[in-house]
Amino acid sequence: MAASNPSQPKSHFLSKEESFMYDREARFKMEDTMNAARIEYTEKGVMHAASRRCDIVRISMSSATLAILTQFNLPKQFYLDIPDARITKVGCLLMKVNANNTVEVRFLRLLTQKELNKIFVYSTHPAHRDYVLDIRA
Repeated sequence: MAASNPSQPKSHFLSKEESFMYDREARFKMEDTMNAARIEYTEKGVMHAASRRCDIVRISMSSATLAILTQFNLPKQFYLDIPDARITKVGCLLMKVNANNTVEVRFLRLLTQKELNKIFVYSTHPAHRDYVLDIRA
């Protein structure tokens, strides 16, 4: 009778499945930025709405890195508001909490290039100093 080796992963039927959103989706380039933002979520079911201030450190069309104090319990899903760029209620999913008070999030919808340009116009990062707002658009 052969003993099973616990170090070898067992083959599972889901290991062959792939998710379009996370496995086949094209990766978008993350760009450095510095924008003030706010996350909004509900605590204790739907009884209490809460919001916390944060900074967007890096952003792409599908994800972002937020700088926020992580000592409190962050929910898995929340909304992101970027008031300077007038972008509200972007659904987010918490992917990873880092030790340096940053979190990585995925957006539930892709940001448009127009929205990204608005974010970069209001960014205080030196790389976006020459961005201007197109008022004709």
